[in-house]
Amino acid sequence: MHPVPPLPDIREVADGDVLDGHLWLLELVDGTRLRFRMDDSGLLRFGDAKTTYADPDAVPLPLRPAVRWVRERFDREALRDAVPTPERVDFFGVATHHCGADYDWERLPPFLGTDVWIGSESDPADGAFRPPDAAAAIFEGIGLDPVNAVAREVNARDFDPDGYAVPASAWRDGPAAGVVVRNKRGGRAKLTASESGGRSDAPDFDSAAEPEPDADPEAVATAHATDERVERAIAALSRQGATPAVDAVVERVLETIARETPVRFGGGGRGVDPDRLRASVRDRVRPVLDGRAASGDSPSGR
Repeated sequence: MHPVPPLPDIREVADGDVLDGHLWLLELVDGTRLRFRMDDSGLLRFGDAKTTYADPDAVPLPLRPAVRWVRERFDREALRDAVPTPERVDFFGVATHHCGADYDWERLPPFLGTDVWIGSESDPADGAFRPPDAAAAIFEGIGLDPVNAVAREVNARDFDPDGYAVPASAWRDGPAAGVVVRNKRGGRAKLTASESGGRSDAPDFDSAAEPEPDADPEAVATAHATDERVERAIAALSRQGATPAVDAVVERVLETIARETPVRFGGGGRGVDPDRLRASVRDRVRPVLDGRAASGDSPSGR
């Protein structure tokens, strides 16, 4: 896949590289940058900025909701109808998960599209990113949400990074993490809320947070494997026509914890051990499913 495009701070780029022509201002949504491509068989392959994943089990827990979201909604036929060689189109976006501040997680899509790269028919290594308006239309056409635009077609002469006030987020009660400034020639840079001269109440976003010390899995399960998250997992599986078996519910709850909370996974000094947490979450999920089965609401799915 094409590399993830760099997103430098706007003060680190020459004015003519970004602040030229008419600009699109997109909300900077915190999370991990995710890319994917459809091969000629229709299989979607995913990666982050550094890695491509050989199979779903290799995808880190915080990114799995985004991967599932894309797989469930991606319109393969729409892409095949739109371009002669779909395998030369790379999609980029943000896998939204907790990196320092809370969003309205049930309203915020697990994936928001930001960029589309289309390779040349004559040379797959050659190609171009689509302008932001075209990229947004492409994402909508294949069934995915593009990142929301804060402003469109702003004359670069009217945009002053030093005086710009970062607006409220569309996805949380408070300011956005910042804005991504794009022009139609491919120039892009970010202005974070913490560095905006027009706003002082910046949230504490930190995508590069230091790993936590190992946490007690039982304590994490008690705090975060709540009845509400278990019921949400059961409801999501049921909507898809899947039996809410114990293991399936446990995995959904783990993914929700990874996406919506500050809990870090890894063990060995890098956060909570996922296998030990999985066992603790299972101890909380099984009685819920057994109770539903006893009342006739759902099979226990042992």
